[in-house]
Amino acid sequence: MKKNKTNYVDGYVFVVPKNKIAAYRAMAREGSKTWMKYGALDYKECMGDDLNPNMGTGTPVLTFPKMTKTKKNETIWFSYITYKSRAHRDQVNKKVMAEMETMAEKYKDKPMPFDMRRMAYGGFKVVVG
Repeated sequence: MKKNKTNYVDGYVFVVPKNKIAAYRAMAREGSKTWMKYGALDYKECMGDDLNPNMGTGTPVLTFPKMTKTKKNETIWFSYITYKSRAHRDQVNKKVMAEMETMAEKYKDKPMPFDMRRMAYGGFKVVVG
């Protein structure tokens, strides 16, 4: 059985307007190439599909639409990047950010396809898996 090398994950939850999905997808493809080039183990961008599921417990749960205060014209995304460790994540991100810095002038007038103030981000230790 193959051992999973992932011990650390960066996770993101954010809202993208439906009319900007194509722009976000293009940006995400570039991001994937860059993170993988510098050593990330995996990179996933996931658009919400079943965001008000019935958990079958009878106990209300906080849904992503409630948490993000999503409007009708918006989609919710969950994205994650996997690494060997937190130190590995820090090494990869340092290289990614250095590359992004060199491209800042090129993209300075290009608007982000989502509102960064409505994004949640954090690093997580893998405990089971």
